[in-house]
Amino acid sequence: MKEILGKKIGMTRIFAESGDAISVTVIEAGPCPVVARKTMDKHGYDAIQVGFGKRRKSRINKPMAGHFKKVGVEPTQFLREIRSDNPELEPGAILKVDTFKEGERVDVTGISRGLGFAGTMKRHHFSGANKTHGQSDRWRAPGSIGQSSWPSRVFKGMRMSGRMGKDKVTTLNLRIVKIIEDENLMLVKGAVPGNRGMLVKIRQSNRAK
Repeated sequence: MKEILGKKIGMTRIFAESGDAISVTVIEAGPCPVVARKTMDKHGYDAIQVGFGKRRKSRINKPMAGHFKKVGVEPTQFLREIRSDNPELEPGAILKVDTFKEGERVDVTGISRGLGFAGTMKRHHFSGANKTHGQSDRWRAPGSIGQSSWPSRVFKGMRMSGRMGKDKVTTLNLRIVKIIEDENLMLVKGAVPGNRGMLVKIRQSNRAK
């Protein structure tokens, strides 16, 4: 399973040879240096720790500085683990966007945009009450949330107003339209979660036929 970290640049459109306009999301995928390796014998699972982004040495503490210096890697802004048992990916190796090919399908994981406090109609797509027959003050109300004398409480999980967005979201089975290797850019068809500049994880999809 191929994976890489990246940053959402934004959305645009490109034109296919047939002239059709394709909406794409531009992702800066890599380069991601391998900082550490987890093995089944020592840690109980196989994985690699990869970094992404640049960070000034003055902004990291001494333990982390030694962690990067041990493998000869410049400090990175993000560190994430990727499940992998590939013996070639030892500390010091670099994952680049050319790991993927045009036409492949990927799943993109990111943190969705935070929308703040939202009511029940916006947050859960409630339809609201009738706008006739005297329902003048109940158009956007949530309606009944519980029973009468028994059990005299609101059940857990009741859909109510509250914080909306800022959740971990994975968009599945997106097609890679174009890869620009010299700029570490990947163009995928459709939208991916998060604001511009947010960290995303791209992995090979197992849902494509």
